[in-house]
Amino acid sequence: MLLASLPVATRDEMHRLLHGTCDPSFLSALHKALADDHGPHAAKAGDGGGQLLHRLRLLGETLPAADRLLDDPARLAAVHAWAAVADPSLCLAALVHHLLCLGSVVQLADGRGEHLGPRMEALRKGRAKGVYLITEAGQANSHLATRTRADHDPATGEFVLHTPDPQAAKFGSAGTLDVPQTAVVLARVFTDGTDRGVFAFVVDLTGDDGLLPGVEVSSPLGLGALPLDYVLVRFHRVRVPYAGWLADGAGIAGDGTFHDPAGSGERRLQRTLRVGQGLWAIMPAVAAATTRQAAVQAVNYARQRRTQGRLAPGVPLLAYRTQQRAVLGALADAFALTCAAGGARTVWTESLSVPAAPAGGRAGEMGFTPWAAVSRPLAAYKAAAVRLAAEVTADCRRRCGFSGYLDVNRLTAYHGFHHAFDAAGGDSQLIFYDIGRSLTEEGGPAPGDTPSPPPAASPHWWPAIVRRHRERLTRHLSEQLRATDPSAPFDAWNPLLEDVGLLGEVYANALMADDVIRTLDGIRDHDLAQALRPLAALHGVMAARRWSGSLLAHGTLHPADVRRLPEVADELCDAVAPHLPLLVEAFAHPADIATAPLAAADHDTALRATLTWTRGGTE
Repeated sequence: MLLASLPVATRDEMHRLLHGTCDPSFLSALHKALADDHGPHAAKAGDGGGQLLHRLRLLGETLPAADRLLDDPARLAAVHAWAAVADPSLCLAALVHHLLCLGSVVQLADGRGEHLGPRMEALRKGRAKGVYLITEAGQANSHLATRTRADHDPATGEFVLHTPDPQAAKFGSAGTLDVPQTAVVLARVFTDGTDRGVFAFVVDLTGDDGLLPGVEVSSPLGLGALPLDYVLVRFHRVRVPYAGWLADGAGIAGDGTFHDPAGSGERRLQRTLRVGQGLWAIMPAVAAATTRQAAVQAVNYARQRRTQGRLAPGVPLLAYRTQQRAVLGALADAFALTCAAGGARTVWTESLSVPAAPAGGRAGEMGFTPWAAVSRPLAAYKAAAVRLAAEVTADCRRRCGFSGYLDVNRLTAYHGFHHAFDAAGGDSQLIFYDIGRSLTEEGGPAPGDTPSPPPAASPHWWPAIVRRHRERLTRHLSEQLRATDPSAPFDAWNPLLEDVGLLGEVYANALMADDVIRTLDGIRDHDLAQALRPLAALHGVMAARRWSGSLLAHGTLHPADVRRLPEVADELCDAVAPHLPLLVEAFAHPADIATAPLAAADHDTALRATLTWTRGGTE
């Protein structure tokens, strides 16, 4: 990871590619924090919260002060990406803790930070665990119809937090009852019986002696893919001080008059949920880091493992074209995710410098979900990144035989993390539906002469193809929509949803394709550019093979084009092969962070070193 063997110019550019603006001294501190105390079982449900708080404290010490948490998106991305490689469960706990819980306070406190300062520092320093309670388990799309209530009491100025019925119970990782937990809870505010929209509240769930009065939690809910302390949470008229209301510009005057700059309930929800942008912006970096590590381990296995097949006994797995396409293709997809991580950070950084949209401002119209209206590109980045990472890590696991399924090699944990995040953090499929719906309503450009794309072995081929496919699919859906009855929206959209979701996914893949080209254009070191160009082109070919059905159905590619893709993939694998030492060294995390035997120079010996042996018949 330190890339000490590389020339300085190559090393510096690779550092920027992988870590953005992070200072090397910060990465050294992060490395030490994770290496000092990490393990694949340390933060699992049932282990108690003390160890988890200790690990959150170590991570928090590498971050800025609580009120400046969001000042350095590259640092936030690196902390959570490295945590995911070390232990996906720790990463999930940290994402909720830092970005959703503490991030809500930072962005929505509205000048009340001095009242919440002690809580913020307790979270940052690992004296309390942060929780985010938004989903209500009893109904679909609960984000659009939050039923947990926060009734304002004019006599005291407090809010009374209450779960009105069992279906409104919140789902979240709040079962660590042996340590202090502070939650950000989304609830619908009522003043004088009038619904004022959904806001966030800071609520202590537990203290040193367990659950606080009025807070009720269920028995644990097992979730093997993301093993944390999941429970359902209900509130029974819990009193929350006025300062615990993350009002985000809203307020209640002394005479009870309510005012909110959002101007409507829909825009209020968008403003409250904008804290999700941080999670969406960081997820591509997490996906890139775990996918890079998975790909390195798969390449390592394929280089070392010798087959006894009749075709060529004794040759390494990597000699087979099928294995080359899979594991070198995984490296290529990991590179594309790394480029997308930079693109997502840029979008988020720009959004942080722009005030939240006021009434009548630039907030998007809400459709099937709130996510695309909060930020179309960041929601798309999240959805595309976790879906691709789940596919690639699953394939890497499969290509490593039984070793790929061993817990100690973490490929199952990486896959489970991203597979579960397809629904968590904003359901990816709903995000794609919503983006596709918006694009369909906006309509595509008028058909015209389309220039011929470059050869398929060029890094520029896939961006041109995916852009053309997006335009064709948009026009096709827009024409179908115009032929329906606008007075019956469900009947109009229902038969289109499958292709609408595909359009949303194509939009997200186009973002990633453009990020790859921008990254390549920014590389100045000749040797690094020589290594990355065929890798970028190979990602495009792998993506086209995944999308071949849709590409053929809409005439974006012809059968002859698709038939030739395996041949092009083989040419690109040959071009990538001479650069494997550089790529593997650059993409691998340090051995004391990624402790998997599959990452070792001799993975078979490394696996045996983790075992103890028992021999029968000895005294």
